Amino acid sequence: MATSELVWDMDGTLLDSTVVVPAAFVAAVRDLGGPSVGPEQVVASYSRGTPEVILAHLVGRELAPDETEVYYRRLKDVEVAPYPGVAHVLDALRESGRTVAVFTGASSRAAAMLLRAAGLDVDVLIGGDHVQRPKPASDGLILAAEHLGAAPADLAYIGDSPLDLRAAAAAGSRSAAASWGHLYDSAEPSDATWGCSQVPTKLNVP
Repeated sequence: MATSELVWDMDGTLLDSTVVVPAAFVAAVRDLGGPSVGPEQVVASYSRGTPEVILAHLVGRELAPDETEVYYRRLKDVEVAPYPGVAHVLDALRESGRTVAVFTGASSRAAAMLLRAAGLDVDVLIGGDHVQRPKPASDGLILAAEHLGAAPADLAYIGDSPLDLRAAAAAGSRSAAASWGHLYDSAEPSDATWGCSQVPTKLNVP
């Protein structure tokens, strides 16, 4: 199967947000009078969907729209960096005429904040708020394919989490495991596994 377009996960793949995102949730839950939670509980909740859904789950009740703003205030002005080599790879892709596309489970608002803080520009950004079902459902990659004018089978999705790899399989896309990411699990099947130093060469897809 030839790959014509690449789609990237964000947290743990493009951005080393291992500390700042869970910390923002922990602080927001505390601000809202919720129970004491730790970063590991936040990470375990990622599969639930957008920050709004995760925050309500962690607080333990439905939240009003103004209450969910607490998370975004905590996320504002965080310091986050791309993984080594990522900025170079995205620049090289764009210079070669390729579209830089991201599908993340985070909301598009949170994603835009984090990407801006990391100094990364993307051409297509699909957040968890753009789809009905979160990963590992195929919705986000099918939408990405539509934006890119490609078939899902022509995509490769690069992500660190088993949810990313399962979403790729559900969409009929190729999967590339980002082994540098904090949720990488070597036992999870993928079509390819990349180390950080391999990314620049591996991106020379046909």
